[in-house]
Amino acid sequence: MRIRRFTLAITGASGALYGLRTAEEILKSGAHLTLLVTRAGFAVLKEECSLDWHGSPAEIGARMCSHFNVDQAKLAYHAEDDLYAPIASGSAAANTMIVAPCSMGSLSRIAGGNSGNLIERCADVMLKEKKPLILVPRETPLNEIHLENMLKLARMDAAIIPAMPAFYHHPRSVNDMVDFVVGRVLDMAGIEHSLFCRWGRPERDDR
Repeated sequence: MRIRRFTLAITGASGALYGLRTAEEILKSGAHLTLLVTRAGFAVLKEECSLDWHGSPAEIGARMCSHFNVDQAKLAYHAEDDLYAPIASGSAAANTMIVAPCSMGSLSRIAGGNSGNLIERCADVMLKEKKPLILVPRETPLNEIHLENMLKLARMDAAIIPAMPAFYHHPRSVNDMVDFVVGRVLDMAGIEHSLFCRWGRPERDDR
């Protein structure tokens, strides 16, 4: 069976936990994951999740593999300025790319085709190759520029999944609310999961 390959980017918006939980579920599914983090994303990971992932790319990659308890055959890391990474080319693009959380700055640069770093370049590759690009914006309130950029990307077939948890499944913790959003991302990415109770089902799938 051919292994699916995902690229996941964590940018500098609040909500780094969305990215971490998405990474956990992708790896749990057996897929290969390339994890990208902006400089601001590292700062948010440290502030919100107490993860101090610093050092050389090799050291950061090792820390990530240790955190998720996987080896380098399953999880790769590239620095945001590494435009020579294989995933920067359409011939080696991932099957799906997810940006979670997606800052408004990253959203703007992706919408404008900036390609100033590896994350923006990979997103540009997904759009030009007509492959799934899933963005999880986390900002409030939204101004007209934010909304216009989301509309522009939606018209290019990017999926916009705002970090808006539902409450019909009666969440009992912050993790439950995070898992709802992550579950919707996984639905869009075609990854099976049991992170929340589906509408009309009395219990969560894993209970």
